[in-house]
Amino acid sequence: MRRIVSLFLLATLVVSLGSVAMAADAKKDRGIDLFNGKDLKGWSHFLVDKDVKMEDVWSVKDGLLVCKGEPVGYIQSDKEFKNFKLVVVWRWAPGSKGGNNGILLRITGESQSFLPKCCECQLKTGSAGDLYGFYGYKITGPEGRLKVSQAGALGTINAVPKLEMVEKKPGQWNRAEVTATDGTITVKINGKDVNKATGCELLKGKIGLQSEGGEIHFRRVRIIPLDKE
Repeated sequence: MRRIVSLFLLATLVVSLGSVAMAADAKKDRGIDLFNGKDLKGWSHFLVDKDVKMEDVWSVKDGLLVCKGEPVGYIQSDKEFKNFKLVVVWRWAPGSKGGNNGILLRITGESQSFLPKCCECQLKTGSAGDLYGFYGYKITGPEGRLKVSQAGALGTINAVPKLEMVEKKPGQWNRAEVTATDGTITVKINGKDVNKATGCELLKGKIGLQSEGGEIHFRRVRIIPLDKE
């Protein structure tokens, strides 16, 4: 009996020490949950239709951040970041064919047309991991992969396509891990390196999530600042 009690106490101690270690690691990484799982506190919005309210497009249901996908626009964090590691877990609405969306990085300035000056990590179905520079945000990439185009109101767009498609089928959860370190931005999708852009403008800006077509759900939006302060 004493042996059983001793083993139970030892197991309890191990679990307790593990919990303390996990809490210490979480505190050490200085991570910030931009989405708190409860409401839209810490976010502001922009929509092309000024008469539509934020809560008409973005809402929180069962701990998920749900975006209807229309009208076009985005939400952005109140806080600004320069160097960081950003983790976003998303899925397209179950039963859908997917849609278009993106993670906006280093947002600066006022909205122009339906996007601000920023770098975008694409989440569009079939294109998750592509990187774009909008409204003059500079990015470059390996020779032969950098694509420059003109897109009307968006002006010159610099794009670095992903190396391969590793996203899951609509309705299944995906994980994007975007790391911005000075002039380099790297992207992992579902644990696999899929893109890297260099020559990126080192700007301090907000983090955004688009509304651009198709209902999309976000389960986690967590950022770890990498700047030494």
